[in-house]
Amino acid sequence: MSAAEHSAQDVECMQAALAEARAAEAAGEVPIGAVIVANGEIIACGQNRVLRDHDPTAHAEVVALRAAGQALQNYRLRASKSDPGCTLYVTLEPCAMCAGAMLHARIMRLVYAAPDPKAGACGSVLAVMNHPQLNHRVQVEPGLLADEAADLLQNFFRARRR
Repeated sequence: MSAAEHSAQDVECMQAALAEARAAEAAGEVPIGAVIVANGEIIACGQNRVLRDHDPTAHAEVVALRAAGQALQNYRLRASKSDPGCTLYVTLEPCAMCAGAMLHARIMRLVYAAPDPKAGACGSVLAVMNHPQLNHRVQVEPGLLADEAADLLQNFFRARRR
């Protein structure tokens, strides 16, 4: 979906995820950022922290999921069947680990910017999200501000190769 097909709130939230990505880059991490929204409010933010935390699981999405669980005091990021649940915005298509964590957390909606042709688990390489044998479904919306997110990553890796 293009930015024109998304709400102003979606664009604002993805811009917040991009700000997290820039902060990760400033800290020497791969520039990936995430935010989680519940009831129209950002309740958690995350950025890649694998190098800083010496933690292979500290991807932006996992960092944000952990913070959202603390904010809601529940590992299921949905209070009840009538709760609309949370939306996770992330600047790069999630990997298999992150997709699995989102399923366990019962994220209702995922909006991601750039596809990941090397490790994406939402259709690019794997199809972990919404696999027919799993019992939870996530509304997946790719491509919001994809060019901006892709440029951030490409520039980061171009600079590292120099």
